[in-house]
Amino acid sequence: MKNLVLLLLIATFQLGFAQTGVIKGVVIDKQSEQPLEGSTIELLNVATATGVITDFDGRFTLENVPLGRHAIQISYIGYESLTLPNIEVTAGKQVIVNISLLESFNQLDEIILTNNTNQDKALNKLATVSARQFGVEEVTRFSGGRSDVGRLAANFAGVSAPNDSRNDIVVRGNSPTGLLWRLEGVPIPSPNHFSTAGTTGGPVSALNPNLLKNSDFITSAFPAEYGNAIGGVFDLGFRTGNPDSYEYTLQTGIFTGIEAMAEGPLGTNKGSFVVAARYSLVGLLGVGAGGTSAVPNYNDLSFNLDFGKVNNGSLSFFGILGGSDIEFLGDDIDEKDLFAAEDENSFADSKFGVLGLKYNLSIGDKAYLKTILSGSYSGNTFFADRFIDKNTPEERLIRFTDADNTEVRFTLSTLFNNKVTNKFSFRTGLLFENFNIQNLLRDRNEQADTNGDGDPDLITFTDIDENISLIQPYIQGQLRLSETLTLNAGLHSQYSTLNKQFALGPRAAVNYQFSPNHALNFGYGLHYQNIPYPLLFLNENVGGNISQTNKDLDFVQSSHFVLGYDVKLGNSWRGKLELYRQDINGAGVESNPSSYSSLTEGADFIFQNDRVSLVNDGTGFNQGIEFTLEKFFSKGYYGLFTGSFFESKYEGSDGIERNSPFNNGYVINILAGKEFKIGNSGNKTLFVDTRVTNSGGRYFTPVDLEASQLAGFEILREDEAFSQQLDDYFRWDVKFGIKINSKNKKRSHQLYFDLQNITANENIFTRRYNRLTNQVDQVDQIGFFPDFGYKFQF
Repeated sequence: MKNLVLLLLIATFQLGFAQTGVIKGVVIDKQSEQPLEGSTIELLNVATATGVITDFDGRFTLENVPLGRHAIQISYIGYESLTLPNIEVTAGKQVIVNISLLESFNQLDEIILTNNTNQDKALNKLATVSARQFGVEEVTRFSGGRSDVGRLAANFAGVSAPNDSRNDIVVRGNSPTGLLWRLEGVPIPSPNHFSTAGTTGGPVSALNPNLLKNSDFITSAFPAEYGNAIGGVFDLGFRTGNPDSYEYTLQTGIFTGIEAMAEGPLGTNKGSFVVAARYSLVGLLGVGAGGTSAVPNYNDLSFNLDFGKVNNGSLSFFGILGGSDIEFLGDDIDEKDLFAAEDENSFADSKFGVLGLKYNLSIGDKAYLKTILSGSYSGNTFFADRFIDKNTPEERLIRFTDADNTEVRFTLSTLFNNKVTNKFSFRTGLLFENFNIQNLLRDRNEQADTNGDGDPDLITFTDIDENISLIQPYIQGQLRLSETLTLNAGLHSQYSTLNKQFALGPRAAVNYQFSPNHALNFGYGLHYQNIPYPLLFLNENVGGNISQTNKDLDFVQSSHFVLGYDVKLGNSWRGKLELYRQDINGAGVESNPSSYSSLTEGADFIFQNDRVSLVNDGTGFNQGIEFTLEKFFSKGYYGLFTGSFFESKYEGSDGIERNSPFNNGYVINILAGKEFKIGNSGNKTLFVDTRVTNSGGRYFTPVDLEASQLAGFEILREDEAFSQQLDDYFRWDVKFGIKINSKNKKRSHQLYFDLQNITANENIFTRRYNRLTNQVDQVDQIGFFPDFGYKFQF
């Protein structure tokens, strides 16, 4: 053993005339998250053995690493070794990685050599089913992704997002409102530009992928620390900056905008900072994008300040601030616009912000206490002025819609984690959220003219100022019963001050590694989520008095069952098969027989504003089977195939089982990419990526054309709710570009072109009633769209 360590301590080799890079990072214990001093890091597949050992804080630096993609092996006595592949080393930026090692089941005074990688497991050690880890490179690499975390998830099994104009995530047939966004351990509002109250998606992401560290995406049976969600979890984290040197990035792209980023050391305790600002390129150019001729303006600022060691712990301050606005002028709009109408002038403005302070206190060498205090803001205003008798002498303009919504949230999260032994660890915590919600919605749409002024009445549907607290205690643990059998179990509870409601949900998962390359897992979880706030606070006129008859609705309940099989097909290949069932109870439905259910909401900017006196009698289910075959990036190429076959059904108060609007039936994704070294010095790399997506069409409710023509606005055949299906969705994207590393300076360049929907397939966006033509129009999605990007690091 000593000879092995000595071998790995050979001084790093020098390339003389060649440009090199740096790999640095921290090695910690996966269960206690304490640094592992003396861990060995070896650079693989190089001519001369190269290795270093971590210091007291678990930090290491591998210098003079040849440019290109590399793999490192991390080992420590008594721990299972780990291989970290596909680390791209460039001239313009040092690579920073965070590594977690798992202590071996039997405590031995030797290194346990395994074929483990960190790419096929979630970062959260208690997320063992329906979970996967993803990194910033995947967000920016895949074709058609627009550097959007939400669109990245659309490539994973169980996820459907056949909408070119929004990044809503449909997980296993659940409404997008069932998704939980978390940043640095705390829930946050929808992190998207142009977002609206109660939704979780939007046209453009406000999350800057250049600040993200490796994060988790979970689609079912979440561990007990996640609550108030029934669909899926995005558990995101911000990376720290380079603690040793200053680095800068400049880049631009059609959707990401113009960006500047800086990072470097902060203070004297190995602290660091990273900060980035973006502004929309299309806004500067004054052109429309994303399915409209109107010009979208948006900007965001993201940062993470790590103050290093503070009183036996670490302290950091993080945040995102963003804003967006757009105006749709009817004279500039055509009937194919995805978001606007020819007879209206409308204006939308949204703001989003999160600020958080995180303190991680070490307690001995096996436990820690993590506390996060954060505040967030989400606000949007929208108003529309409609032309009456447009282009006639009687033309006039009236206010038709007026909406002003804000949510201010203060969150306290505290978590205690203890590694009792190498076989048992647990964590317990409390999440407290206080919401101040102010909603105003006034609208004339579909209203009668009761005052005889010739116009539909302007009705106030919502006008509230509410304070609500949501309290979520939990406890969970992991017990390694043997080297091959692991049990995770926990309890999550949540209490709402809105209607004094309390819910308790057990969670459990079992992983059986019955051979080195094969594993079975089973998961169960009982999950709860409140009805979306835009529905809870709708006004209803009861006997001449205005009241909010949905206010006392209980949580929606969902039971998740998952059975999975994982197989490693080689060092870089893996396969995965999962079967799942979700049973949903307590959805909001109307008290009189109807087809409506709150499970059908959430895939648009708005919620229905006339669904009052709801009761918790709605049910639904999602079930399906998913396949994943993945070749992680190695030997210059990667590949990913995912297939999901599922059904999503619901019942309203009429007791009829119907398709949900998210019941696409199937989704198939095929992705692949290849890199080619060019030039004698090998400092240039050509790359090409491609993505093919095919899915079933969305279900929709047909328009009652005759009734709509008589009323002058769209009326749907609600007795035939979601009985018709749009045509299948197909899209093929191709991305290609070049990476150039400077031969003798700390600089690198990357240029790409992303041709989205290169076949110009006419995927249907919607079929809707056009009040100007009195006909039902088919509106197609964006069609062929070329994107580009350029990045300069120095």
